[in-house]
Amino acid sequence: MLDERIVGATIVDGTGGPARRGDLGIRDGRVVPAGDEPARVTIDGDGLVACPGVIDLHTHYDAQLFWDPAASPSNVHGVTTVIGGNCSFALAPIHAADADYTRRMMAKVEGMPLAALEQGVPWRWESVGQFLDALDGRVGVNAGFLVGHSALRRYVLGAEANERVATATELEALAALLGEGLAAGGLGFSTDISTYHSDSEGRPVPARGADDHEVLALCAETGRHPGTTLAGIFTGGSEGFSQAEIELLSAMSVVADRPLNWNVLTVDARNPERIDRQLAVSRRARQLGGRVVALTMPVIVPMNMSFLNYCAFNLMPGWGPILNAPVPERIERLRDEATRRMMVARADSEEAGMFRRLADFGGYVIGDTYSEVNRGLQGRVVRDIAAERDADAFDTLVDIVIADDLRTVLWPSAPDDDDAHWALRAELWKDPDVLLGGSDAGAHLDRMCGGSYPTQFLADVLRGRQLVSLERAVHQLTQAPARLIGLRDRGVITDGAHADLLLFDPATVGAGPATLVDDLPGGSVRMTAASTGVVRVLVNGVATVVDGRPTGEVPGTVLRSGRDTETVTAR
Repeated sequence: MLDERIVGATIVDGTGGPARRGDLGIRDGRVVPAGDEPARVTIDGDGLVACPGVIDLHTHYDAQLFWDPAASPSNVHGVTTVIGGNCSFALAPIHAADADYTRRMMAKVEGMPLAALEQGVPWRWESVGQFLDALDGRVGVNAGFLVGHSALRRYVLGAEANERVATATELEALAALLGEGLAAGGLGFSTDISTYHSDSEGRPVPARGADDHEVLALCAETGRHPGTTLAGIFTGGSEGFSQAEIELLSAMSVVADRPLNWNVLTVDARNPERIDRQLAVSRRARQLGGRVVALTMPVIVPMNMSFLNYCAFNLMPGWGPILNAPVPERIERLRDEATRRMMVARADSEEAGMFRRLADFGGYVIGDTYSEVNRGLQGRVVRDIAAERDADAFDTLVDIVIADDLRTVLWPSAPDDDDAHWALRAELWKDPDVLLGGSDAGAHLDRMCGGSYPTQFLADVLRGRQLVSLERAVHQLTQAPARLIGLRDRGVITDGAHADLLLFDPATVGAGPATLVDDLPGGSVRMTAASTGVVRVLVNGVATVVDGRPTGEVPGTVLRSGRDTETVTAR
């Protein structure tokens, strides 16, 4: 007997091939021929589309899965597999004494409320294998984790990891520790080679203390283990890669003989040549026998900003020293006229790279406010308020923020939501070294909601701009990422594949508006978004979402390299 049969659906199998009408059978967590067998559950698929579950290569669900096994809101938007441990940030290996440091670093860099990390995560492991074991059997999605460079360095070098290179002996220890984590099931190695991320003390995160020799040695170690991959975040991801970065990223892939993916390629139609500079690393890697792949989001992610909490503002050139200062000092510096002019000038300069899109300060919409003087401003555009006050837009914005002791929620305009930007995106999606993804889901919880991108994209493909075919869109969300990291029997609908499936109504599939809810451990808030038109999501053959609502089932697999992945070489 079948566990489930889906009858008469339009099947888009993930390969990019033509859609077809047909039936699907599911038994023991796998797709099987539907045949004439009876089924415990039969779903009428008439008018619905069945496709593989979405695979999100860049998330930070490492902590959230402990208090939210479903990985919401990604789950209700059709995501069935998530990859964590990105950007060098992992929760293992870890010494017990370093748990507080790690919590505070993750709170600062990835926007995970400290109270949630303290109250929602057990912190009872030391090794990567023990971390994976702690999640085994209690997740609602398939979840794999990279071994993070910052975690490795903190474990071996301690507090000195942030600011110095490893000795030869320490490098041997780092490589051995990485190898141990990969042998235990870590899916690969992730690093941070950027000028962006600092810890809660304002120091560079541990990965930034490494030199190129160390990075390449750890990439080489990764290549010695089957079913592994590479990922990273790099300065050039924002500004366009320098020649030194191009050579380093290419060498990373070559020495490991593994593809390397980086996050995130942002489209700017005002500066299209920046994309050429970013993709130059992919061209160079191929010349040398490697492969470097850019992740890019196919939607505009709902995102807000704040002068109080760490966000993209902190990454603007020249803004970090101001916004990282204690709040009283921060407010005083923000009152200074010369400081304001510097901030505006550098935000709207070439050096701001992809963050330049945030420099239209007059276009910001005021969100939540907290002071009497700001009463009535919520929902209003800064440009209009500035005109009423006969004031500069940035000065107006900062004055509002200061009146709220920096707590004001700010919603930027979307300068990249026009025909020129979408045409450039559509062209970019044709590139074999570009993949759709990079949601950052599980991070920046009160600032953004990237987990809704699959249904947003499907809605646009079916009823919006229609820049690509449905078959191509599904391929980019499913089989393409599965192939990049070597996931076995996932990302496609074929006999014997794992039954990770999304069943949706093409007439209504989409995402609701992003909203703030206060459901985190410790009472902290986060952004989330409901889905529309999602009829059923199955993970390993078990329904985890029905009519857009989670079922509470936890059939997910904690993915382990070599067992659940096969080796994908760079060539």
